[in-house]
Amino acid sequence: MEEKKQKETLVIEGRNAVLEAFRSGKPIDKLFVLDGCQDGPVRTIIREAKKQDVILNFVTRERLDQMSETKKHQGVIAHAAAYTYAEVEDMLQLAEKKGEEPFLILLDGIEDPHNLGAIIRTANLAGAHGVIIPKRRAVGLTAIVAKTSAGALNYTPVAKVTNLAKTMEELKEKGLWFVCADMGGESMYRLNLKGPIGLVIGNEGEGVSRLVKEKCDFIASIPMKGEIDSLNASVAAGVLAYEIVRQRLQ
Repeated sequence: MEEKKQKETLVIEGRNAVLEAFRSGKPIDKLFVLDGCQDGPVRTIIREAKKQDVILNFVTRERLDQMSETKKHQGVIAHAAAYTYAEVEDMLQLAEKKGEEPFLILLDGIEDPHNLGAIIRTANLAGAHGVIIPKRRAVGLTAIVAKTSAGALNYTPVAKVTNLAKTMEELKEKGLWFVCADMGGESMYRLNLKGPIGLVIGNEGEGVSRLVKEKCDFIASIPMKGEIDSLNASVAAGVLAYEIVRQRLQ
């Protein structure tokens, strides 16, 4: 039916358009389907969504009508990322190609698109080989993220994974170790941040989740002298990323 950009995400409406989006390999973040609709074309779309591990939501017709601008959604609306996601393996290969030890930035539940865009920009400038984000409870690659990254999104790979903690375990087997930012950690200036490393930055309000923090080898704190006790997530990522850069240059 119709494909258009709406606010931060690419919105795809209509059965044919959504099905073609799946078949063409377009990265779909979420699929909204009219609850109770189980005819052939819709079942095919749902099957494709499950095959690609897309977040599936069954909603009322009223909800679909509210989301739709064409009013011709035919019972299905898909939200797609504005940019294509990379694979984690692509990042490791990029580091190997450059002759560098892997430096990845992992984001645990960053929900503000401006923060994500700023972190991708910092990752590019700091020489990180990629950014990893979780599939759920986090912002994806939207138009706002792309704009805030100031073009860095075109050069820095971003991967979306189902389970951040499991991904960390897999990367540990490949030689990476992890440091996360937390107020209760040891000063970043006392830590050895050299070698193949993953920097973990947590949610703007709650910080790094317990399960992810348990997978980290070190917990780093940023010395603060002011009256408030926390930094914006993108600023914290920048400070720690450049401490890693500083130590790598020694």
